[in-house]
Amino acid sequence: MNIIFYRYNSIYESDMIDAFRQAGAQVIEITEEMEDKDISNARRAELLDSFIDEYSALFVYGVNYYPIIAEVCRIKNVIYISQTVDSPILSLFDRSICYDTNRIFLFDRAQFDLFSPHNPDRIFHLPLASATGRFDKVISSISDGDRDKFSADISFVGSTYREKDPYSELKGLSKGSKERVDHIVESAACRYDRSFMSEKPGMSLVEDIKKAAGDSFPTIKEPVSAMDEYVVSHMYIGSHLAVIERERILNALAEHFRVDLYTRSDTSLLKGVHVHPGIRTLDEMPKVFNLSKINLNMTMRPIEKGLPLRCFDIMGSGGFLMTNYQEEIEDMFVIGADLECYSDIDELLDKCGYYLEHEEERAAIARRGYEKVKTSHTHIHRMNDILKSI
Repeated sequence: MNIIFYRYNSIYESDMIDAFRQAGAQVIEITEEMEDKDISNARRAELLDSFIDEYSALFVYGVNYYPIIAEVCRIKNVIYISQTVDSPILSLFDRSICYDTNRIFLFDRAQFDLFSPHNPDRIFHLPLASATGRFDKVISSISDGDRDKFSADISFVGSTYREKDPYSELKGLSKGSKERVDHIVESAACRYDRSFMSEKPGMSLVEDIKKAAGDSFPTIKEPVSAMDEYVVSHMYIGSHLAVIERERILNALAEHFRVDLYTRSDTSLLKGVHVHPGIRTLDEMPKVFNLSKINLNMTMRPIEKGLPLRCFDIMGSGGFLMTNYQEEIEDMFVIGADLECYSDIDELLDKCGYYLEHEEERAAIARRGYEKVKTSHTHIHRMNDILKSI
């Protein structure tokens, strides 16, 4: 069984390649985009066309969605399997998602609800996965030096999103639009009992942001559904909300506990947080998760219902996960048994205080979370779900 695997250097790729190979597949990788980030669609098509001609592949697989891959696969009559790991994925608005050669797997049920009506028999909901086998090897190599370096009460590995906030780059927004964004952000900030999308931006704000963004505002010719309001809510307001939430939560925690942050982001507005440089994903991050008493997850708001990869990484490393509440958590895990959740800052502070004082209970939850992902939520499980669908 030959599989053509199109790569752009997502961390999720290598684990899915291992899963397919464990199933006995011959994985043929297209890797040019891993080095050349300016690769053109014409070059992508040329590469894929030549690989399809050379190998008799069962399907083409790629992380996230590329309309050009869908186009080539339709022409060559080869199945294209796309699996999202991020949100928003604006390329999903392209009409190519309707092709009958597609099999698109969306990790966030909100993504699925939006896009599945456009190709209902070929778009699926599929959560992300944990690389427990890879993590086990890293954890088994933990040294005394690692324990001294990475042990923590509360840790957070990730961006503050200041460098990923397109809203902050806008120039010329009206006073009314700024006030509208502030209202939406304040209504949703650090509250996870409802979707931040429950309050729509309104078309006047959408048009003002489009005007301020100019040519940088994402567009797709003839999208499958209305796109502008989605872009404003998810890309502009959602990313800006992430900045506000992450800084508020980290500062609130640091008033009561020691908090260690590993990041490459701007941290100038953080107070009392112990800031460390970013760490290596493959051989250091699992050690941080395993050696921290509490691992904090703050889900990006454009991920409306699903669980980000970070949750699976933490549990798969044997770490105790404290995450904001997401609707899909209870589809897979038991809160208070496999992981812990918070719905606002006050609940987060209370639970962090409790679990820092109750070591045995905290360790038991971490063990159960690890066993749950190892037995039900690995890349092997997700690969099997994909293969069954085709």
